[in-house]
Amino acid sequence: MHMSRVDLNLFVVFETIYTEGTLTKASHKLNLTQPAVSHALARLRDLLKDPLFTRQGMGMVPTPLARNLIGPVRQALQTLEISLHEQAQFDPLHTNRTFTLGLRDVLEATALPPLLMYLQQHAPQIDIASVRVDRRDIESELASGTLDLVVDIPMPVGNDIRQQRISCDRLVVVVNTTHPLIQDELTLDTYLEQPHVLVSSRRKGPGLEDFELNRQGLRRRIALRCQHYFAACRVVSQTHYLLTMPEQYARVTNAQLNNRLLPFPLATPRLDVHLYWHANVDNDPANRWLREQLAELFN
Repeated sequence: MHMSRVDLNLFVVFETIYTEGTLTKASHKLNLTQPAVSHALARLRDLLKDPLFTRQGMGMVPTPLARNLIGPVRQALQTLEISLHEQAQFDPLHTNRTFTLGLRDVLEATALPPLLMYLQQHAPQIDIASVRVDRRDIESELASGTLDLVVDIPMPVGNDIRQQRISCDRLVVVVNTTHPLIQDELTLDTYLEQPHVLVSSRRKGPGLEDFELNRQGLRRRIALRCQHYFAACRVVSQTHYLLTMPEQYARVTNAQLNNRLLPFPLATPRLDVHLYWHANVDNDPANRWLREQLAELFN
């Protein structure tokens, strides 16, 4: 099929129907009448010799061909949009835009306050949406443009995903200042003898620190497994349990609590933090500007 036969606006309609799930919602998003959207879909169906979507209740379910096409179509549309605006001067002081960042709660507490302080002064019309993203979906969401950037741990990614290490951290142990057995130093033996709090979003399985302990044939007792570090730090402040966590977040969550931070009593790999983005936005002035701000703030 020669590109001269293809109306590229049809793929804008295709992507919107795929995203919105119904012709009605797609017509509202595109500011077109529903018959106009239906006509565009019919033309694309005829061109590709495939129904692309089938009705199921009130929604439109994509066919296998549509599911195969959506990734390349979204990338092509995003690349074209960036190319059209690439020459425009990006002025953060006067730009009105929302950036969507993939951040976990640990990084939200350390990254968002300084970022928003900076934006308040240097880019007051720029808004930030921080969302949690499943690591399995990071590549597809960056490719589709539903995420602008992701900040997370090192992980394997495809060739279209760019990454940069922007920070590193280490493990520390959070201890109540009134703990009768621990003062200014924490030995490995004392660490292993105490009950521990483990923070994890999973219902089962070890923490990062347990991998290091198990490597040396050591185990500790998990007296409490919970979902959030702030709750765990509150528990430590009122008990003699120990909590092992990243140092930067530990300093934030324990600032107003009766706890102290001590080095983890084993040598462990550093906790790197990486910034991820799609190759399509490598040269996008706005995305590049935000990447630079995040890298500087984390450093």
